[in-house]
Amino acid sequence: MKNFSNSPLHNNQTPNHVRDRKNKKIGFLSAVPLRVPLRGYGFCMATLFLFCFGSLFYQLNGGPPEILLDIRQYLDLPRSTVCAVIVKWKRPGATAAQPRSGESTYLDDHGPPAPRVLPFPSQVVYNRVGKCGSRTVVILLRLLAERHQFNLVSSDIHNKTRLTKHEQVDLMRNISNIPQPFLYTRHVHFLNFTRFRIEQPVYINIIRDPINRFLSNYFFRRFGDWRGEQNHLIRTPGMKDDERYLDINVCILENYPECSNPRLFYIIPYFCGQHPQCREPGVWALERAKQNVLENFLIVGILEELEDVLLLLERLLPHYFTDVLNIYKSPDYMKMGNMTGTVRKHTPTLEALQVLYHRMRYEYDFYNFIREQFHLMKKKIGLKSVSRPTAHQASFLRELAVRTPEPLDEDEELETDLEDANSWFVQP
Repeated sequence: MKNFSNSPLHNNQTPNHVRDRKNKKIGFLSAVPLRVPLRGYGFCMATLFLFCFGSLFYQLNGGPPEILLDIRQYLDLPRSTVCAVIVKWKRPGATAAQPRSGESTYLDDHGPPAPRVLPFPSQVVYNRVGKCGSRTVVILLRLLAERHQFNLVSSDIHNKTRLTKHEQVDLMRNISNIPQPFLYTRHVHFLNFTRFRIEQPVYINIIRDPINRFLSNYFFRRFGDWRGEQNHLIRTPGMKDDERYLDINVCILENYPECSNPRLFYIIPYFCGQHPQCREPGVWALERAKQNVLENFLIVGILEELEDVLLLLERLLPHYFTDVLNIYKSPDYMKMGNMTGTVRKHTPTLEALQVLYHRMRYEYDFYNFIREQFHLMKKKIGLKSVSRPTAHQASFLRELAVRTPEPLDEDEELETDLEDANSWFVQP
C-alpha cells in the first residue's frame, strides 16, 4: 500500500492549474487603481467645470470668444505657413520643418470659411444735382448709414463736376476701393466706369423743375438758407453787392451770363457725362442723357414727389433705405431738414419766365422724360402715392406754345404734359 502522507497535496502545496488561476486574478486586480489621489480628482473636476462654463459662455454669447477664433485662424493656416512663422523665432540658421506627405489642415479638409454675403447692389453712386434736394437726402443718408451699417462717403467738393481723363480714372478707382456695401455721393457729372474696364456701380439721382431749380440756386448763392446769411457770405466772398442784389428780372431780360446759356444748361450734363459735347445745349447731349438714364440709373426721382421717391428707394434698395420715410417724417429730422430752405426767394415776372422757359427747353424736355419714367416705375411696382398733390403749372405755359414764333419740338405732347406739371412756386 502506498503511503500518501508525503504527497504534495498533503504538504499544503497547490496544484499548478489552481496556482495559475490565482496569479491571473491577482494581476487583474493590480491593474485597477483601488484608490484615486485627491490631486487627480480635483484636476478632473476642474476640467469638467471649465468645459461646462465654456459651453454656457459660448451659447449665451452666440458664438466663440475672439481668442478661440484667433486660435482657429492660426490652426487653419497651411502647415508651410505655420512653419514659416515659427522659423522666425528660431535661432539664425535653423531650418523649418517641411510638411510631410499625406498631412492636411482644417482648411484643407473643410475648405475656406463662407465669404460674407453682400447685398445687391452693394455699390451705389449718387451724383447729386445741385439744388435738387441733395442736402435733404444727404442728411437722411447719414442717419441711415448709422442704422444699416453701410459705408457712406460724401464728398465736400462742390465746384468741380467736370474732370480730366486722369481725374476720372483716379476718382473711379477710389470709389471702387471703398469697402462694400457703400454709397458714394458727390456733385459730379456721370462717370462711365466700363469705359475704363472698372465695374460699373448703380446710379441714383433726383431732379426738379428746371426753373424752380434755377431760382433756388440764384437766391441761394446770394442769401443762403435758414442756417444764416453769414455762412453764405463765406461761400461767395468775391461777390460784390451789385451782383448780390441784382434783380432777377434784369438778369434774365438783359441776358446776363448767369441767366443765359450755357449756364442754364445745368441738369442734363449730370446724366450725359464727361464728354465735352455734353456741356453744349442741344439734341445730342439730351439724347445721350436719356440713354444713360435707361442703361445706368436704377432710379431718377423728381423732388416734387420726394416722399414717393423715398418709398421707391426703400423698395429697390432696402439694405440702404429701409424705414427712410419714417425718418423723414420724424420730428428730429424735421428740425434739421427745415434749415435747408432758400431764403429771400421770389418769383420773376411773367415776361421773364417766358424768356427763361425758352432758354431751358432742352432741360424741360429731359425733365418731362424723367417724370414719365418715374410715374411708369411707380405704376409697374404698384406703389400707392403718398406725396401731396402739387399745383398745376402756371397758366402762361399753356399759352406759350401758341404765342411763340418758334414752336418747341412736339408741341402737342408738351402742351399736355405741362397741364399737370408741378409749379416752381411751392418748393424752396
